[in-house]
Amino acid sequence: MQHEHFEPLRIIGADRLGLSPFLFLCDHASNALPAEFGTLGLPASEFERHIAWDPGAAPLTEALAARFNAPAILSCFSRLLIDPNRGTDDPTLVMRLSDGTVIPGNRNVTEAEIAERIARFHDPYHRAIEQAIDAALALGTAPALISIHTFTPIWRGEPRPWHAGILWDRDARLARLFLDGLSAEPDLIVGDNEPYHGHLENDCMHRHGTSRGLAHVLIEVRNDLVASAEGVSAWCGRIGGVLEEAIADSGVRLGLGTVRR
Repeated sequence: MQHEHFEPLRIIGADRLGLSPFLFLCDHASNALPAEFGTLGLPASEFERHIAWDPGAAPLTEALAARFNAPAILSCFSRLLIDPNRGTDDPTLVMRLSDGTVIPGNRNVTEAEIAERIARFHDPYHRAIEQAIDAALALGTAPALISIHTFTPIWRGEPRPWHAGILWDRDARLARLFLDGLSAEPDLIVGDNEPYHGHLENDCMHRHGTSRGLAHVLIEVRNDLVASAEGVSAWCGRIGGVLEEAIADSGVRLGLGTVRR
């Protein structure tokens, strides 16, 4: 997944900033690398795995942005290069080992090389999010941040029971809606801060949601459930239904569209 001409991010619907109540984010949208990094010493097959990206997350984000005519910001680089959902002081910012796979191109990476990756890839992604939020606030809209991720069905040899997970920290405005709304489907198993917790300081939601007082939620969908267009459509419908309820019935009560300190 090498690219000669490389942009660190892409923005969908920039003209909708401030006109939609939502800003969709996709931290792990891509498994691509700039050509100069080669394959980080890995075979191509590793870039289809969850260690390189979140399979299905980008089309789901795109579908949700289209459904709500809303802006979205998606990363264009593999998390193996640098993880935009980590703070710059996080030891897992650049992974040397991921789910049993050694990353040869990262094994001896220097602090100077990490700083260069931050400047070229990590910072522009977060700067774009900050600028999008600022633009919406300038127009009088405090956007709710919806971060879309996917997770692998099997972790360290153990099947995971969840179909989806809702990750949150201190602000439960959107998390509670999703936990209640998705759990209303009797066949769905929905994790509350599973399969990961939402308390990671300086991750994307902490940096742009918690720290700025914006309503936010990180949604994890099991990646085999969004491996097809039909699966993406089904999960867009589920997630979209909860968000439509938030707009129609609960926005004022929950304080969506407001800054909460």
